[in-house]
Amino acid sequence: MSEDQKDPVDANVSSDTPQEDSGVLPIDDHVEEVTENGQTVRRKGVYLLPNLLTTAALFSGFYAIISGVNGHFEAAAVAIFVAMIFDGLDGRVARMTNTSSEFGVQYDSLSDMVSFGVAPSLVMFSWALSDLGKLGWAVAFVYTAGAALRLARFNTQVDEVDKRYFIGLASPAAAAVIASMVWVGFDVEMAGRPSIVAAIATGLMGLLMVSNVKYSSFKEIDFKGRVPFVVILAVVLVFGLVTIDPPMVLLLLSAAYAVSGLLTWLWSLRKPNA
Repeated sequence: MSEDQKDPVDANVSSDTPQEDSGVLPIDDHVEEVTENGQTVRRKGVYLLPNLLTTAALFSGFYAIISGVNGHFEAAAVAIFVAMIFDGLDGRVARMTNTSSEFGVQYDSLSDMVSFGVAPSLVMFSWALSDLGKLGWAVAFVYTAGAALRLARFNTQVDEVDKRYFIGLASPAAAAVIASMVWVGFDVEMAGRPSIVAAIATGLMGLLMVSNVKYSSFKEIDFKGRVPFVVILAVVLVFGLVTIDPPMVLLLLSAAYAVSGLLTWLWSLRKPNA
């Protein structure tokens, strides 16, 4: 067979024929199909910056688990909020730098499962739910399973739903409620742990994640455009409020967001054509 009769192969992708491994470690490189200029091509490797931020979020979630198991509940709660910051940055950075990829989407989802599905439930279990015995770990599992189902549904419906809304409470928002509850309890040196209240809140967050309640996604906000000066002033005031009592303010904000979807849903039930 002559050279011009062979199928063209992307120079960036190795063929299926076994070859000598030229790398230092016996690890295959990631190969992914992407669309460039209307054509599907295969590329090797992954983008560094967005996946670095996702790794930071994953590490924060892992650190929260270790801290919670060791009884360092304040550090665990803070680590979950740090994971939320990195989780919010990785996707936006990927879109702004045009470095989005299917690998990044799946890696981000797995990171979210650890940081916002496993970590909050284990931290809450170590702090309060362990006093309830089997009921405690059952409630913690409901939350974890709710986060897993929420992420799976989001990944399969991401191209079909209205970008302005989340269907069900987003896992970072649910994690914020759980983490801030633990942080407030630790910060005020609560005498006795509110196990029943913690169980109700944890179970409710797990159910809200798999519900059909709509929540605003805030994705319509244009961070690159101009805004009125009063918006920046409002942001400064919010930061000022958070610095007064971070755990309490974060609990109030996260709880208000979680309740907002429920109130909107209840209000819609009053309308005959809802």
